[in-house]
Order: sequence, then C-alpha cells, then structure tokens
Amino acid sequence: MNINKQILQYVLQSVIFMLLIVLVVYLLPRRTSNFKYYFEVGKPWRYELLTAEQDFPIYKTETRLQQEREQVLKNYSPCYIINKELGEQRLQKLLSEEKADALTDKQREYLVMQFKSLYERGIMGLAELEQLRKDGYKKVLIVSENREATALLLSSIYTPKTAYDKLLEDAPIFSGSRLRNIDIDQYLVPDMVYDTLTSNHMRESLLSSVSLTEGMVQKGERIVGQGEIVTDRTYQVLNSLRIACDEREEDKHHALWSEIGYVLLVCLFIGMLALYLYTFRKNYCTTRNVLFICILLGVLTLMSALVLRFTRISVYVIPFAWIPVLVRIFFDSRTAFQVHLSSVLLTALVVEAPYEFVVIQLAVGIVAVSGLKDLAQRSQLALTTIYIFLTYILVYTTFTIATTGDWQMLDKWQYLWFFGNGLLMLLIYGLIYVCEKAFGFVSSLTLVELTNVNNQLLLRLAEEAPGTFQHSLQVSNLATEAAKAIGADSLLVRAGALYHDIGKISSPHCFTENQTDGVNPLLQMSETDAAQKIIRHTAEGLKLAKQYKLPKVIMQFISSHHGTTKVRYFYNNWCNNHPGEEIDEDMFCYPGPKPQTKETGILMMADAVEARSRSLDVYTEESISRMVEQMVGAQVSDGQFAETPLSFKNVEDIKKVFKERLLQMNHHRIAYPELKVGGGK
Repeated sequence: MNINKQILQYVLQSVIFMLLIVLVVYLLPRRTSNFKYYFEVGKPWRYELLTAEQDFPIYKTETRLQQEREQVLKNYSPCYIINKELGEQRLQKLLSEEKADALTDKQREYLVMQFKSLYERGIMGLAELEQLRKDGYKKVLIVSENREATALLLSSIYTPKTAYDKLLEDAPIFSGSRLRNIDIDQYLVPDMVYDTLTSNHMRESLLSSVSLTEGMVQKGERIVGQGEIVTDRTYQVLNSLRIACDEREEDKHHALWSEIGYVLLVCLFIGMLALYLYTFRKNYCTTRNVLFICILLGVLTLMSALVLRFTRISVYVIPFAWIPVLVRIFFDSRTAFQVHLSSVLLTALVVEAPYEFVVIQLAVGIVAVSGLKDLAQRSQLALTTIYIFLTYILVYTTFTIATTGDWQMLDKWQYLWFFGNGLLMLLIYGLIYVCEKAFGFVSSLTLVELTNVNNQLLLRLAEEAPGTFQHSLQVSNLATEAAKAIGADSLLVRAGALYHDIGKISSPHCFTENQTDGVNPLLQMSETDAAQKIIRHTAEGLKLAKQYKLPKVIMQFISSHHGTTKVRYFYNNWCNNHPGEEIDEDMFCYPGPKPQTKETGILMMADAVEARSRSLDVYTEESISRMVEQMVGAQVSDGQFAETPLSFKNVEDIKKVFKERLLQMNHHRIAYPELKVGGGK
C-alpha cells in the first residue's frame, strides 16, 4: 500500500470515529442534574455522610401531590355561558312559520313565555350532559355577563327532548295537540356553551392552592449517613435536595462544565478503542472493519437512546451482547471484549445505576466471548444465548441481595426484561448473514460449513479428481496444525486448503495425482503449453469459486497458493532442451499474487511440502527434514512470503510442525507374520 493511500485510509477511519462521537453525544440523554448521587429506596447509601449545605424545602411526592390535587378538584365544576340571542332567534323563526298562524293569541302568549323560560334556564346537548355525568360532576356553573357564577345541578338541566316534554306537559289541555302539530321540537336547540377560559382559570386556581412542599431542612441538618438504608422519607428529602441543587445559579455554571466533561469522556472511551485497534490489532485497521465496529456501536447507542428517552422500559432489554458475539465471530475474543467494554462504558454515562450496569454487562460480555471461544457449530450460538440469559439473572440477583441484603428488593419486572433480551439475542443468526453480505466478512460458522466434505463442490472434486481431493485433505491437515502452532486462524486455513486446487477439476488427468493409467498428456505437449496448462488451474479455480459463490477470502487461497513461482519441471526441461536460447520466464511463472496473510503463506508451504513428499523414495526423519528445509527455504529465498506478516520464528515453527506431521503420516507399519501351514491347531 503506497503512502498516499494509507494516509487516505487513516483519514477516513478518523472521520468514522468522529461521526460515532457526534452520534453518541447527540443521541444519548445526559443526566443534567447537578446532584451527582445515585440512590434507590430500600438500598444502602453508598457515599459518605450527607448534610444540608443550605436551607431547602421538602417537596411532596408525586403520589401525595396527586392525591391532594384530586381532593381539591372535587370542588371544581365546569363553567358555561347561555347564548340568550339564540332563544329569541328560534322563537321568531317558529312564529313566522305558516303552521303557527293557526294558533290563538292565548296559545301564542303561552308559547312565547315557555320558550323564554326554557332558553333562559339553559338547554344542553344530551351527549355533553351524559359526558359530564360520566366524569363525575354533579353541577355546572352558569357565568353571567357581569362574570357572576350561579350553580346549576345537572339534574335540573334541560336537553332538547326534556325541554319539549316540559313545554307540552305544562300546556293547557286544549292546546297540546295543536302544539304538537307545529313541530316545536325542531326549534328547541342547545344554548349552553362551554366557557373554556373561565373553566381553565378556576381549575388552575384550585390546583395552585395545593402546596408543593411540606416542611424545611435547615442548613447543617443531617440527611443520611454512609451505609444507611434509604427509606421513603429519606428518598423524599434527597429528591428535594436534588431539585434545590438544580435551581441554584452557581450549579447552572457547573452544568456547562459537566456537559463538556461528558463529551470528553465519550471522546476518551472511543479513543481508547481506536488506540487498542491501532496498537494491538493493526491488521484489523481497514476502513471496512472500522466502519463495521462503529456501526455496531452506533446501533446499540440508538437503541439505548430510544429506550431511555421515549420509554419506561429497562435498559437491560437492549441486547448489548450482540457486540461481543458479532465481533468474536468475525474477529477475535480480545477485540470482541474491548469493543463491548467501550459500548458499556458509553451507556453507563447516562443510565441511573452505572455501577450495577457495568458489573452486569461486563459479566455478560465475558460469558459471551467465552462461550464462543472455539466456534465450531451453530448450536453454540443458541447455548451462548442461554448462558447470557442465565448470567443476567444470576448477576442481577446476587448483586441486588449483596447491596441491599433483602430479597424483597428484587424487581420482578427485571427478569421479564432479561427474557426479552434473550429473545432479541436470537436475531444474531440473521445479523451474521446480513454482516457477511454487507461487509464481505466470513464467519467461523460459514467456514465450518465450507469445511464439510459433503459440500457440493468438494464432492465434485472427490469424484472428478480423487487424487487432488486426497492431496487437499493432507494439505489441510498440515496447514491446520501449522496455523495452530503460530496462532493463525486454523479454521480459515483448513477451508482454504480444501478448495485451493479446485481448478484441477477442469482437466484432472493433467495432474500426476489423478493419473492411474501411467499416461501423462502433458508430456505430449511443448514445455510452454504444458506449463500454461498447469498454471491455468488457478484461474479455473477462481471461475469455479465465483460459480459456487465462495467467499473472497477463500479465493485468495486459490489465487496465491503458488505465488509467482515457476513450474519447475517444465521450466528445467525447456532450459535443458534449448541450451543458449533466450527464455520467456513469464510463460513458466504463476501470475500471483504472492501470499498476503499468515494463513495464505502457511498454505503455500504446506502445498509444496505435501506434493514433494509424495516423490520421496524413503520416509525417514532425515529425508523428510531435508525435503522440508529445501522446499520452504526455496520459497523464502524467492521472496514469496515478503508480503506476509510471517516472522522467521513463525517459519521455523511451521517447518517443525511439517516435519513431525509428515513423519507421523508416512510411518512404517508393522509387517504381519504369515501363517505357516500346519503351524497351528
């Protein structure tokens, strides 16, 4: 990687980390109170003796205030005004109708008198009257033009129907039927209008009469001592002290510095994660990997913000164990725990009980990482989820009992949130698939599936090129042991070794391990054509890998397992058959690339050593050791491992493993004696 590209990569990664800092600071709700103590009813006071630094009132609890407010609101009645013009308008409209012409003067006089009486008394809609009764009101207040209020029982308020009935009931017997004929009920409509302004004013006046405080705490008065259990009364006093602290002007200045300190802490925690990656996991420091880790932290931050800001759900329902599980699957255990620690510390800045939160989440992180130490099958994820759920229950229960000494202080709802957390953890199966597709990662689970010899492509290799298949199995065994010896990814090496020669499927009989009839078609070709036929198996392997959708990391093993080495057999033959002629060495060289990782470097050594071991006449410790030294030494001197992070010690350890394993694989068996005729009875 050239310097400019490397600088650009560092700039992009720095921008990603800064965006994460902005996201965390913006989303997570800060505890803006200047009162920095955390306390709960029934739990001991963890701090030193606390005394009042100033006089402050004791505020009533919300429950007490609610009770007193409900009590005073029993004296509240909604206010209404009567639209006097409406009654006159409806009466004039009635008298102007043709049907009213048949009325006598006496009947008209009765009608006018009753209309005025009913409308002055007030008429209310039936639905509105029923709602008032449902709300528990017994009366309303009628507000006059001079703002005087008169009480009116709901039982005496007319509706259009009861007003009509009243009018007919009081009518002279000789006029009742005639009054019905003129449809008086159509002219009786509600004239009582709800007075919003006056009603709200009266309601607020009653509520304001309820005092928010009950007593005072004097300066210097003892509030609570270290280790004392916080009672309901102590909680009330401490909460009042919190309110008093937030109202002080000098503490508002402190709040600004508190905000600055919070931002600096976020920068520190994320900076520590970045320092770890660039110091101890420099090979992970690609833009893709940094983006993946920051997105994980951002998603958990968003979930925490939503829960803390907009719900009363416990923060423990959030599956923080997603981070150690996903990072462990795609990277390693140490990195997984480090990222989890950063996530926990960031969230601990804003939760109510940070110490308890950190203790529980760190325990969960340790269990998550430990449960996936040697990930070999998908069932381990389900078991790890169960272990995480049990860890939440165990640590929360023991922590609460240890700090309070009282079983009664266990929150039953907390166990429900832990169960919800466990259900969300099951989504990890889908998340693994999404991350693999989105970021091009290959999980341990995918590698385990790839190493299954019943895989469709491996079955095809075994059927069409059985010798190559056996060679791949032996190479995978050698490479796996070597990877374990130097701390490389043994599962990745095993998968890469099984697929590194799949390109030979296109022409299996051109390779000696598949030639059972002793006929080698390459000997009928020119040296250059034969070399190109051999070299082409890497390109053919890449085509098959794309066809069967193998991960890119497996393709790296296919393309680099020969590096830029020469096809020595045909190269040497050409030189011997064409002495003094200029040779085009590119025709005999693999196109590369050279191995870039420890794992691809190990495979290159194992492939060459295993293939060469088949041509040994005798298998002794000396012959195997000499062969391994010769093959690996030639690759090293040719610079094939110059781009890998393999050290000289790594190479020596790998050669040692190869020698031991090849000697074990090719040991002589004991010859069984033949049974002589007549030698037994």
